[in-house]
Amino acid sequence: EVQLVESGGGLVQAGGSLRLSCAASGFTFDDYAIGWFRQAPGKEREGVSCISSDGTTYYADSVKGRFAISSDNSKNTVYLQMNSLKPEDTAVYYCAASGVPDITLVHTYVVVGTCGAMGYWGKGTLVTVSS
Repeated sequence: EVQLVESGGGLVQAGGSLRLSCAASGFTFDDYAIGWFRQAPGKEREGVSCISSDGTTYYADSVKGRFAISSDNSKNTVYLQMNSLKPEDTAVYYCAASGVPDITLVHTYVVVGTCGAMGYWGKGTLVTVSS
C-alpha cells in the first residue's frame, strides 16, 4: 500500500522558512516522481514542485527561486525547503506520487508540471504564513 506522510508544517512569519518532509513507503521509491501540491481555502489545488526519478525538478512560477525540492533515496524521503515565505503561500501542502491507480478517477488527480498526474497523496500538512 502506498503511503505518503507529510510533516514540517506550521506557523511562520512572512519572509521566514519552513522545510516540509514526505516519508514514502509501500512502493519502489526510485521508480516514481514525487511532488507537492497545495490547496488554499476556497481555491483550486495547485501543483507546486516535483522531482522525477531521474532527478529532474519542476517548480511552479509562483515558487520558483524560493522553494527547493530534494530527495534522499536512502530514506525514501522528499523535502521541500520553502524560503522567503509569503502570506499567499498559506495552504495545506500535500505530498504526492506519480501514477494512475484508478483510471476512472484520473480526473481527480493533480498534474504537477512535468511529473504528470499524481494519483497518490498524503493527508497534508498546514502551512500558515502571517503578514
